[in-house]
Amino acid sequence: MNKRTILLVFLILPIASCAILDPTDPYKPADTLKHMPMHRFTSPRPVTQPSTQPASRITRPLSLNDCIHIAIDNNPDISERRYNVREAESNKKIAVGEIFPTISLAGSYKHSTDDQRLMAPRSATDPGVFGDDVFTGDIILKMPIFTGGRILSSIRAATLLNRAAVHSLSRTRKELIFNVSSVFYRILAQRYLIESTQFSIKSIKTHYKRIQDMIDVQKASRVDLLRTGVRLADLREELVRQKNDQSILYRILSNLLGIMDTSGLKLKGRLQLRAVNINLQSSLSSAYENRSDYLAAKMKLEAQAKKVDIERSKRWPTISVEGSYGFRNMPSPTSRPSGADSVRDEGYIGVMAEFPIFEGGRITERIHRERFILGSMQENLRKLKLQIKLDVETSVLNVESARERINATEKAIAQARESFRIEQEKYAVGKGSITDVLDAQSELLRTQTQYYRSLSDYNTAIAQWHLAIGEEK
Repeated sequence: MNKRTILLVFLILPIASCAILDPTDPYKPADTLKHMPMHRFTSPRPVTQPSTQPASRITRPLSLNDCIHIAIDNNPDISERRYNVREAESNKKIAVGEIFPTISLAGSYKHSTDDQRLMAPRSATDPGVFGDDVFTGDIILKMPIFTGGRILSSIRAATLLNRAAVHSLSRTRKELIFNVSSVFYRILAQRYLIESTQFSIKSIKTHYKRIQDMIDVQKASRVDLLRTGVRLADLREELVRQKNDQSILYRILSNLLGIMDTSGLKLKGRLQLRAVNINLQSSLSSAYENRSDYLAAKMKLEAQAKKVDIERSKRWPTISVEGSYGFRNMPSPTSRPSGADSVRDEGYIGVMAEFPIFEGGRITERIHRERFILGSMQENLRKLKLQIKLDVETSVLNVESARERINATEKAIAQARESFRIEQEKYAVGKGSITDVLDAQSELLRTQTQYYRSLSDYNTAIAQWHLAIGEEK
C-alpha cells in the first residue's frame, strides 16, 4: 500500500464517523407553511399560516367570531393538520416523481492487493493497462418502463390520501369551531348565573336587614334571622363555586384559542333564542354529503384499495432502462504498454427486466395484509356512517328539547319572581313564614339557573347540529 492510499484512508475514517454537521433541532419551529388555498370541498375561509408563537395578551372583549378566528390561527390541532396536509402533498409529489428518470453521479476509489486491468479489452489487440489503484466516475441513468401498475397505483393512492388529509383538516376546523362555541355559550350562561346569584344575595341581605328591624319592634323571632343568615351563607358559597366554574371555563377557552395569558380574556355577547329550521331527513342527507370525516374515510378507503393493487403489481416483472457513462483512471499503473492510455471512458445503455420467481410467500402475504386492512377500513366506514346518523338525530333532539325547556322556564321565571315578592310582603305584615320566603327565593334562583342553562344548551345544540351535518355556522 503506497503513501497515497494510506493518506486517503486516514482522510476517510474521520468523515465516515461523522453525522450531519447541522442536526435538526426537534424543538425549533419547523419551516413556516406557505399559504395553502383550500380545496373546493373544504371551508371557504382560506387557511392562514400557523402561528409559531402564542398570541399576545388579549385586552379587548372578544365576540364569538373573534374567538373562532383566533382559535383557527393559533390552535395547535389546526397547525398539526396543516402540516399533515403538506406531508400528504409531498408524498404525492414523491409518487409522481417515480415516473421520471433518475440521474445520479457515482464515484469510487479501489485499491487491490493484486494488479487489475483498468478496463475489459475492446478488441483482441487492445493493450491492457494494469495497476492496483483505480478511480472511477459515472453518470447513471435509470427509468422505469413497466412496473405492473405499481407507480400509477401509488400516485392514485397518494392523491386520495392528500384529499383525505384536507378533509381531516376541515373536520378538525369544524370541531374546533363547535368546541369554542360550546365553551363560549357556557361562559355567557355562567355570567348570567353569577348575576342571578348576586341578585339573590342582595335580596336576602335586604330581607335579613328587614328581619333585624322587625326583631327590634318584636315582630319577628331570632330563629328567622338565623335561618336567613344560613341561607345567605349558602348563597355566598354558591357564588364562590360559580366564579370558580367561570375561571375554569375561561382557561378551557384560552387553551382552545392557543394562548397562554388568560388574565385579560373577556367576552362580549348575549345568549339569544335563535330561530332555526331543522329537518331530520334533509339533515341526514346533508351530513353524508358534507361531513369531512366521512369524506376523508372514503378517500382513505379508496387509497387502501390502491395499496392492494400496489402489492399485486409486485407479481409482475419490472422493466426499466438503465444507462451509464463515465471514466476510469489508474494514476500509477504498474504495466502500461506503448500507446495505452491510463484514463479511459466507458458507457452503456440497456433494458433490464426483473421477474420475481420465489419470494418465500412474502408478496402473497403482503396482499393479504393490505386486504385485511381494507376490510377493517370498510367496517370503520360503516361504523362512521351509523355514528353520523346518531350524531344528527341526537343534535336535532337536543335542539328541540332545549327549545321546549326554554319555553317552559321563561314563564316560570316571572312567576317565581312574583311569588318571591308576595312572600316577602306577607312576611312583612306577619301573614307568612320565613320558610316560605326562603323557599320562594330558592325557587327563583333555581328557575333562573334552569333558564340560562337551557338557553346555553340551545345555542350549543345548534352548533352541534351544524357540526353533525358538516357545515360551519
